[in-house]
Amino acid sequence: MYQALYRKWRPKTFDEVDGQEHITEILKKQVLLGRLSHAYLFTGTRGTGKTTCAKLLARAVNCENPVGGNPCGRCPACVGIENGSILDVTELDAASNNGVENVRLLREEAGFSPVAVKKRVYIIDEVHMLSNSAFNALLKILEEPPEHLIFILATTELHKVPATILSRCQRYSFRRIPPENIIRRLLKVAEAEGIGLTEEAALLLARLADGSFRDALSLLDQCAADVVDRERVLSAIGLAENDEICALMKELLLGDGEAAIARLNALYRSGKEVGSTLNQLAALYRDLLLLKIAPKSGGSLMSGAFADFLLRELGRLADAPRLLAGLNELQEAAQRLARSADRKLAAELCLLKLCASGAGSAAAAEIAAARKPKGETETAARAFEEPGEERAREVPLKAEINTRSQAAGLAGSAADKKSGGSGKVPEWKSVLAALKGRLSDKEFEIICDPQHADVELSQGSIKILALNYYSQGFLSNPQLLAAVKEAASELTGEAVSVKLDLKQ
Repeated sequence: MYQALYRKWRPKTFDEVDGQEHITEILKKQVLLGRLSHAYLFTGTRGTGKTTCAKLLARAVNCENPVGGNPCGRCPACVGIENGSILDVTELDAASNNGVENVRLLREEAGFSPVAVKKRVYIIDEVHMLSNSAFNALLKILEEPPEHLIFILATTELHKVPATILSRCQRYSFRRIPPENIIRRLLKVAEAEGIGLTEEAALLLARLADGSFRDALSLLDQCAADVVDRERVLSAIGLAENDEICALMKELLLGDGEAAIARLNALYRSGKEVGSTLNQLAALYRDLLLLKIAPKSGGSLMSGAFADFLLRELGRLADAPRLLAGLNELQEAAQRLARSADRKLAAELCLLKLCASGAGSAAAAEIAAARKPKGETETAARAFEEPGEERAREVPLKAEINTRSQAAGLAGSAADKKSGGSGKVPEWKSVLAALKGRLSDKEFEIICDPQHADVELSQGSIKILALNYYSQGFLSNPQLLAAVKEAASELTGEAVSVKLDLKQ
């Protein structure tokens, strides 16, 4: 019968456990010196070796001929524990044996001496699933265990384990496996199994595994063929090419909802799962956010899935607050997707929300205008009429310019008409140009962004409107308001008053 790769290639000794040397070296030393604890707690994310090390420790403490702290794998104890014929070593799943009755039976059985080996070992996986009463029952035997008894507890959710249990165990934290270790292991397994795995495909599988050896081998099993390349992985798992995700991201940042929905539909028809597409999009949002907030040191934290030149190009279209808002929306959409009756519709609504946040940005408007053929009439929006009618006539952009577009530097003379007075009114575009170098980079970015700041110009005065509490924190700086007043007064040659308000 075929055996899954992650089971077939499970390490047989502590030396074969990759990426957890800080734990395996200590366990080997304890076995060699005979300084064993009565209770161990292994914690960490999935697929990092917790259960594997628990089984290795159970064999090592009972091995008749340990080799450097490793089980020999040949003695009757090692062979019997491996094939499950020795009942003195028991593995329990706390998810399905979480009641107090189960633990009471365990306590009764634990009192008997082992029959075939030196130590009776209980491995309790996902121990955080035990009920409170079961934990209390377990606590008693952990306090006063017999000499022949060892408990090995494993969990992915340490915070759910009571402090009374934690204090009675030796705790070992398993780390996520580095991608280079996963790649090396995948290539070795693929070669032994006769799978033609390319390095590019191994890199993609390692990234998808997220630090888990088990997930990486399961994905390789899923994609197994004579040749496993990048395209094979994308096709088998239902992922979109990174170029497609970057193109989708650009459409979202430009506020082009029609193109974004069409691209999602094309990916859906080609077999890509909408949840995976949104997850890839979230990874791209995260990379761009890191590029914004940590341009020098954030490189080591990025996913590495997207080319640097694409990240730089996309980074010009959005600021950090907008990327953060988009990432939050994608996280919420992922939760909605799990309980939605129509996953594709839920994904489309998410993309439209992301587009809505980008349709009014100055950078998006500038790039969208540059892409239009020369002489083509620009439009501010496309409206839909009642059912049965065609799209409404296009409205010239100039007729739609408002005070928010002035805040982005897209208007000039409209302010003069709005004031209705004979006094001088500063042109906001000129004020913004004069403010360069007088404000911090973040303050200048906020005051120029129409998603964060609006402006009302009138005779001899400027009223800056903060559009949210986040921008109000920056714009309420007295030095910023003084700089705006100074710049506007220099341009008009007259005193200009500056006020700040929060737009409701």
